[in-house]
Amino acid sequence: MLKMATEFENMTDVRTAKMSAKDVHVFYGDTHAVKGISLDLHQDEVTALIGPSGCGKSTFLRCLNRMNDTVTTCRVEGTITLDGENIYDPKIDVVQLRARVGMVFQKPNPFPKSIYDNVAYGPRIHGLAQHRTDLDEIVTTALEKAGLWNEVKDRLDSPGTALSGGQQQRLCIARAIAVNPEVILMDEPCSALDPIATAKVEALIDELKGRYAIAIVTHSMQQAARVSQKTAFFHLGDLVEHGDTTEIFTAPKEERTRDYITGRFG
Repeated sequence: MLKMATEFENMTDVRTAKMSAKDVHVFYGDTHAVKGISLDLHQDEVTALIGPSGCGKSTFLRCLNRMNDTVTTCRVEGTITLDGENIYDPKIDVVQLRARVGMVFQKPNPFPKSIYDNVAYGPRIHGLAQHRTDLDEIVTTALEKAGLWNEVKDRLDSPGTALSGGQQQRLCIARAIAVNPEVILMDEPCSALDPIATAKVEALIDELKGRYAIAIVTHSMQQAARVSQKTAFFHLGDLVEHGDTTEIFTAPKEERTRDYITGRFG
């Protein structure tokens, strides 16, 4: 029996997390915004962070590429690793970290540059292209991965700000993936988009799954159910429940999760 149990344990999921947060606390001055969060992100899945406004999900997301470093009153405690390396180690180059852990924000924010230069910006500053032909290939590939190439290939010199809202958001995704990130963080990427543009971004997220570890903050439970394989429910700074998306939405273990899913609060 013992041998059978050991064999069964060896068959269980022992994947190594791409990113791992252990007992993460975030303080803004005296305000305890995130309370002891432990959560893993894996290469082959999308993790949705859900919960009511002010529950800490965006604050936690910003810890994963040290965006909270820009807030002078913010203090982060605990451990966050990328491929086993502590991203808050003083020796870590934050610029390089943010190339490896890209971010797409709630409101599309293309640079006031051409479509081409928006995508080429990161590869240029990180020295990823030795020649113009290399840069052309990186830009083309990123726009193709972002599902935007066919829509913009004849106007790469046009301003990125002239695109529609949905196209701008996909341009920002192309800009993020042009530097070969390993993780992509998305903070409400569809909240400013119409339903058609939202559907295109969701289809893109599904296509990118497997190439990158993806975490998405969303207020839309329907969106979380559509795009993610794992869901984490946050409430008042706590991670209440985390598991397979299907189980979270159909058979949550925690009463607070059940109440949020059924619309009793939030």
